[in-house]
Amino acid sequence: ARKIAHLLHVIPLVAAQNALLFSAPKKDKAPPPSSKPAKSGGGKQKKKKWSKGKQKEKVNNMVLFDQATYDKLLSEAPKYKLITPSILSDRMRINGSLARKAIRELMARGLIRLVSAHSSQQIYTRATNT
Repeated sequence: ARKIAHLLHVIPLVAAQNALLFSAPKKDKAPPPSSKPAKSGGGKQKKKKWSKGKQKEKVNNMVLFDQATYDKLLSEAPKYKLITPSILSDRMRINGSLARKAIRELMARGLIRLVSAHSSQQIYTRATNT
């Protein structure tokens, strides 16, 4: 008898919850227009603080070839599938102008060939026997 009495109390609650879950959403009423005029500007606002810009780490690239780097250039660079001044600069730790000179040297030796040249970007690849 107790279980039945308990169920009689629970069933209306469950039915009410289901009705809330499955009923159409109620539309919010717009607030009634007030007789006061709308505020126009003028309030004192907090100034936006400037965020600290992130600092890039300084790369210490070489400006002249040492013998070890030059040998590495002659042995490894012709094996790269894609060769650009930025790739050489990144992998060999040399600066951009030195990378461009290195590419000219490799071209003169016939170790790499030009794929595409643009005023700001030159793309080379390994020389294949064609």
